[in-house]
Amino acid sequence: MKNQMNKGFTLIEILVVLVILATLIAAVAPNILGRSDEARITVAKGDLKAISNALDLYKLDNYTYPTTEQGLEALVSKPSGFPEPKNWNKDGYLPKIPKDPWGTPYQYLSPADDKAFDVYTLGADGREGGEDQAGDLSVWDE
Repeated sequence: MKNQMNKGFTLIEILVVLVILATLIAAVAPNILGRSDEARITVAKGDLKAISNALDLYKLDNYTYPTTEQGLEALVSKPSGFPEPKNWNKDGYLPKIPKDPWGTPYQYLSPADDKAFDVYTLGADGREGGEDQAGDLSVWDE
């Protein structure tokens, strides 16, 4: 009779692999997990820029930005009210209005203080002011 060789891993080998994996996770996880806030802010800045570009295209076609009452929805479907968009693009300017990374609609004002318009988000807390991910972000922030 032949001796059968045991095929498989020993308990020690499995434990060594688990220790190696745990060490790698402990070293890498803090770097990855801390980046979600930064990623949301980056997404919001990208959205704000895309909305701003769509607003500029709207103005090129219609000679004015949509009013606050017409809102960002004017970039998706033809708005009513004054000023009536005379050359509104039948395909729209955005396929849909994105929500900010915290699930809240972006805010729009036109005119806004010393600018023709402002598009902004109130951040994670949904209130004016705040810092980091709870801070307000505007299309005009640098």
